[in-house]
Amino acid sequence: MTNLIVLILELVHHLIGLYFIVVIATVIMSWLMSFGVVNPYNPTVRAIYDALQRMTEPLLRPIRRVMPDLGAIDISPIVLMLACTFAQGLIARVLIPAVMGA
Repeated sequence: MTNLIVLILELVHHLIGLYFIVVIATVIMSWLMSFGVVNPYNPTVRAIYDALQRMTEPLLRPIRRVMPDLGAIDISPIVLMLACTFAQGLIARVLIPAVMGA
């Protein structure tokens, strides 16, 4: 039973790491589109960007509601990435050793 819990925690740890990469990809894609490096009217580019937005917006929207308005600067992805890093550290350094020691 302990091994199953550890495997689930490791899976969650890796999924959070993958989500971290998705957040970075969303930020980079939005920069490329806003600076005109990538054509936002290209259907393939638009489909990729929409998919990335659909994955990140559910967690970014509540952060944006709480954060003060900084004008054109959006630091909510940074807050989300810090939260992901904290969650990964919590899993790796607290939860998995607690389950293994139990």
